[in-house]
Amino acid sequence: MRWNHLSEGSPATAPALFGTDVVTRTFDTPEFRGITFHEVRARSLVNRVPGASRMPFTWTVNPYRGCSHACVYCFARKTHSYLDLDTGIGFDTQIVVKVNAPQLLRRELGASRWRGEHIAMGTNVDCYQRAEGRYRLMPGIIAALRDHANPFSILTKGTLILRDLELIRQAAAVTDVGISVSVGSVDRALWRTVEPGTPAPERRLGVVRTLREHGIPCGVLMAPVIPYLTDSPAQLRETVRAIAAAGAESVTPLALHLRPGAREWFMAWLAHHHPDLVRRYQVLYAGGAYAPTWYQRRITGQVHELAAEYGMGPVGPGAHRRPPRADEDDIEPEPDPDPEPEPLGTQLTLL
Repeated sequence: MRWNHLSEGSPATAPALFGTDVVTRTFDTPEFRGITFHEVRARSLVNRVPGASRMPFTWTVNPYRGCSHACVYCFARKTHSYLDLDTGIGFDTQIVVKVNAPQLLRRELGASRWRGEHIAMGTNVDCYQRAEGRYRLMPGIIAALRDHANPFSILTKGTLILRDLELIRQAAAVTDVGISVSVGSVDRALWRTVEPGTPAPERRLGVVRTLREHGIPCGVLMAPVIPYLTDSPAQLRETVRAIAAAGAESVTPLALHLRPGAREWFMAWLAHHHPDLVRRYQVLYAGGAYAPTWYQRRITGQVHELAAEYGMGPVGPGAHRRPPRADEDDIEPEPDPDPEPEPLGTQLTLL
């Protein structure tokens, strides 16, 4: 693996993102069986989103690479190829842990050039995946953001976020905090094969309910809506109804997109579990990583109508792009996944 060569820009001029003192561990416990952890010391943590991206935020923090959630559609799979790691099963079982993340973040937030901009987390891989239960990086990360009154948001499928509820409450008292939970469908049979390492959908909705009961704003990213598997009017209604019942403030639909790395893995899964749909997907995604505009608009319109019926609203585009503060050294970027822009006006914002 090329830890010391991974950099942004020309290898001759750009510093490596990780040091060479990598420790590889395995743990013989049921929750970590078959998973290898590569403990690295990152040289930067706050990453600038490439200018070509249409993401509604500029800065991200990713304490992990790879994800034991093993979602077959995960767009971040390609990032493992930057380390010469497999983007299929390797992405699910070879987890890179930035063990110095809390200390590094605290240093970067205190740098003279940092302007206290919004930081998004969970936008690449889930910061509350199973590894977090052992490495406990997020309490230090949230504490650093709280102490600097730095606005942030978290997107997660993990129930472990409730462990840090008190820290999140403390942060929300001094700065803008946004939490979104990802629930694409409430179909348990599909969940077991498409997101095998994640908590069940009803448990994730329980996270929404608990956060709302404690006064923490929380919306749901209804993602991905999977063509021909979770997108019928009845299925969309069932999912939106459950999201509303959990007390979510908003619901934002996002149709499945299949970037390189994820596309191959998902299509292999599809051929095994739903071979009758392979040809339909080849046609639907013939134009690239994103579903056609007409399909995205149809899903968005249906979900918005259902959300209004159940008393919720959508998250407006750019709602978390530059949140205001509670009171009115260079950071090297991490290589980003496929920078292909999303179509304007059809895909809604992630957070």
